[in-house]
Amino acid sequence: MEFNVKKFVGDAGTLFTRAVQFTEEKLGTSEKTELDAHFENLSQRCDLTKSWTEKLVRDVDSVLTPNPGNRVEDFLMDKIERRRLARLSNLDYLGVDMVEAGNDLGPGTLYGSTLLKVGLCQQKLGALERDFATSATQAFVDPLKKFMESDLKSILRERKLLESKRLDLDAAKNRLRKSKTQSSQQTAEQEVNLAQVEFDRQSEVTRLLLEGIGPAHTSHCKHLQDFAAAQARYFLACSATLQQLQKELGALSLQVSTTDITLNSPTSLGLPERRKARVICDYDSQDATELSLIAGEIIDVVSTFPTDPDFVQAERGEQSGKIPSSYLEFIDPTC
Repeated sequence: MEFNVKKFVGDAGTLFTRAVQFTEEKLGTSEKTELDAHFENLSQRCDLTKSWTEKLVRDVDSVLTPNPGNRVEDFLMDKIERRRLARLSNLDYLGVDMVEAGNDLGPGTLYGSTLLKVGLCQQKLGALERDFATSATQAFVDPLKKFMESDLKSILRERKLLESKRLDLDAAKNRLRKSKTQSSQQTAEQEVNLAQVEFDRQSEVTRLLLEGIGPAHTSHCKHLQDFAAAQARYFLACSATLQQLQKELGALSLQVSTTDITLNSPTSLGLPERRKARVICDYDSQDATELSLIAGEIIDVVSTFPTDPDFVQAERGEQSGKIPSSYLEFIDPTC
């Protein structure tokens, strides 16, 4: 590639001139063409839109892809125009481990079957999470990124060009102010007129682009509605999945409770529903649900507790309550 020395020197001179002009404007020693208030408001709205759009896109990306390493990986894949890698979520990993644990511990056992049901539910939730991430990206993230890459970049490019035209116009005005001869004044006036025409034309182009921010906001509202709708569908599907899991676990628990009651009932143990027992030693009740005992007295045992086999329900006349079974000696009804 051939190096153009003249172009390099010219660009360096322009940069130096611009730096001097900016300094003089800051110090108030040089004239600066001001844009009207409406244009400044449009420009400020554009800056706010750019700042908040970038932040919102980053925030949504963080929600959809919580792992920073995965976000960096996705960013690089987008830059080289490659398809993003498919990966499992934490819910997927949890579900896989629960299913494996359930199979190893025995799908026919209570714990194993419960692990299988909950694990499969976690895998369903992981799939729903991936579907939501895809829908939210298509509905909200992609349109906003496209806006930043196309419309917003065009506006920023034209604003930069407008600033260059303004500097050219102000530089021409300074040369006109400093010209001393008639011929130099005529030349400077022509330069000012030409620079003014170019500045006005670029100002109008930039203004039209800036006014397009308003319709862009309207489009962003539609994208927000689509994002909220995708989020609502996701949470609704998650709720339905978890409710179904609760029903399955509730049915399983009911089966287990019925089995425990049958196995621990006095009838299943070969005992009658009510049985007399003699108190071996005194016992003071610990709370209002228990019954105090006196050594040697005879009481009626009416039932057992499947969840607490160390206690039985007993009656003594009009009184009833829980008592420890170890304090009792059952009386053989045949004696």
